[in-house]
Amino acid sequence: MLKIRILNSQEPKESKEITLNPALLFPKECFIGRGNNNHLWLNEERVSILHGKICLKDEKYYYVDLGSTNGSLINTEAAKVNKMYLLKVGSSIQLGCFTFIIIEIGEIAPPLTPEEYMPVAMISPAEIQRWEKGKITVRCVRIIDENDDVKTFCFVANPPVLFSYKPGQFVTLNLEIEGKTVLRSYSISSSPSRPHTLEITVKRVPPPPDSKPGIPPGLGSNWLHDNIKVGSEVTLNGPRGEFTCFANPSQKLLMISAGSGITPMMSMSRWMVDTASYCDIVFLHSARSPSDIIFRKRLELITELYPNFHLAITITRAEPDNNWKGLTGRIDAAMLKEVATDLWERTVYVCGSDKFMAEVKKMLKGLGFPMQNYYEESFGSPGISEQNKPKTDEEKPSSSSRETSQEGGGIRKWFIKLAQSEPEGMSPPKSVPQNKNKAELEPIPAPPSEKVCVVFSKSGKEIVWNGEESIWELADQNGVKINSNCFAGNCGNCKTRMLSGKVNMQEYNPDALPEDERQQGYILTCISQPIGRVELDA
Repeated sequence: MLKIRILNSQEPKESKEITLNPALLFPKECFIGRGNNNHLWLNEERVSILHGKICLKDEKYYYVDLGSTNGSLINTEAAKVNKMYLLKVGSSIQLGCFTFIIIEIGEIAPPLTPEEYMPVAMISPAEIQRWEKGKITVRCVRIIDENDDVKTFCFVANPPVLFSYKPGQFVTLNLEIEGKTVLRSYSISSSPSRPHTLEITVKRVPPPPDSKPGIPPGLGSNWLHDNIKVGSEVTLNGPRGEFTCFANPSQKLLMISAGSGITPMMSMSRWMVDTASYCDIVFLHSARSPSDIIFRKRLELITELYPNFHLAITITRAEPDNNWKGLTGRIDAAMLKEVATDLWERTVYVCGSDKFMAEVKKMLKGLGFPMQNYYEESFGSPGISEQNKPKTDEEKPSSSSRETSQEGGGIRKWFIKLAQSEPEGMSPPKSVPQNKNKAELEPIPAPPSEKVCVVFSKSGKEIVWNGEESIWELADQNGVKINSNCFAGNCGNCKTRMLSGKVNMQEYNPDALPEDERQQGYILTCISQPIGRVELDA
């Protein structure tokens, strides 16, 4: 293990510390360069696409220049191509404007078996399976520091699979935290056009100003930041979600995001430029400051490579000594018209906090935008009664939906929300189901003699319903373990088989409860209420 301090001559006041562990890579080499496939990505013009590598040999660490255009300096001396230079504490490596200083050399991790580090390239394409849904155990192979409080975790499966999903969808991670299973959902920031790896991008969540003692903020997100290393394994489930450009083809898109809401937008943008999609994209993002812009370098690179990708970033909080020449201030109607002069011809996707999305939606309506072409991710949790609704994400008994920055808001329901103001006579797009997935929406009164209750057969408990809670809430209040994540019928984690009885189930996402499972008796407990006596396999 090497701990390295990285200095940047273009930003002399800042430095970063990273940890590299070539022992966990195959073949015990960490590649460095400007290309996206390197383990350590340095986006600077004097750094070559594949510049050099740090490798482990005979339990010692070495640096090797791989024929870079501008060369490398080892302890201020020019490195020869393909020569191995021994690294010690205090050794320095200079690549372009970057200087690496070795500040610690730790114990070498136990070697992995060939099966653990065998790359996809060594396996015949015919042998690689495709993952399309369900649970899978993945291993972290790369961690990218996007900025001071945002990390991207890159995963592969063992044996390798091709990850198949729609750009903009999300996965749910099963995390073991302090002996408890915690479910957290995160959007996929990578693109299905690069299917050998799957990435999620996570922001560390600071404690809110009025946080209560004993309630940890950002439990899942902060745990990932503090505990996931290269080589760590996690189990994930998915993919899910209908917030995707896949379902609504358009030749002109406007993507509007704030804070962590940028992650599904990045996935959709990557997919469209990778697949040479004939689509003109305006990408408008709001961040608090230049240092808070997630994916900044990659967005700028996409802008350089693809003339049909138009990037506009606005910052809402000035930083001292920062020479920002882009847009400033919150997104308003004038800015929308400035970055997208043909706004009314575009399909719009919006992701951010409830307040942010409400403001953008109001602006678009005021500009006469055709709202049938508007899609957003909805925040909130209407499936939980007010008296029992958690006051913060972290007060939920076992899980919450995707955690975001404070700018990103609280609970994400992760479903595509069609604007409610379609012009008269216009029906919603065919991609949005219309009442197809409703189950007994009208309450059916129970016979006077029948007690309204829920029987949890495995737990041996019979609980009388008070007429307000969902079945999940009733279970939680009485110590019956049923997983949940979105509390709104969108993730499917709370599905449980009903052995007998009837329920009043609110509208839900078809991906969360497919028709075949519904025919087998499964219900989504977070949005279901009992009608008479109901028995569950829980």
